[in-house]
Amino acid sequence: MSGLINAVAILAVAVVVIARQFRARRIGSDRRWWIVPAALGFMALRDPGVVDPHHPVEASLLLGVELVTALAIGAGWAWTTRIWTEPDGTVWSKTTKAGGAVWIAGICLRLGLFGIGALLGVHQTSSAVMLALAATLLVRSGLVMWRVQSTRPAVTGQRPAYGDGVGRVLRKERL
Repeated sequence: MSGLINAVAILAVAVVVIARQFRARRIGSDRRWWIVPAALGFMALRDPGVVDPHHPVEASLLLGVELVTALAIGAGWAWTTRIWTEPDGTVWSKTTKAGGAVWIAGICLRLGLFGIGALLGVHQTSSAVMLALAATLLVRSGLVMWRVQSTRPAVTGQRPAYGDGVGRVLRKERL
């Protein structure tokens, strides 16, 4: 797949995912939360240029740091997502301003890594960015789903949801 198509796919997924997360969304018991990250990861790993063959050590180190950064961004984003349970038992989520700050910090870190790679002469493709985005989305979605499980009613009664006591979001979108 060409770099331009990868770049457009990365941008489209990032815009859609980020825009959707800043709106209140009902979280169902959907077991397919991992499909989009898996598809992005598959598309990224199909490209043989994920690691620069002329600088394999440096490219591998940069990719490793990129993936660790992506995991941290995903975890930070998941923990800054507000999750609450409505009286009817539905679970909702919305990314907070802190989540936006996590994204901005992550983009700055990724730009810094790209700059380091450019200084080292490492050829960097969009596949590495796509793989990192897949890792971010996988960690974020997995942690949010794990947190949602803690908001489900227990056998003995209702557990408090993360963010209880905080004013409710007025506008909600149902998907």
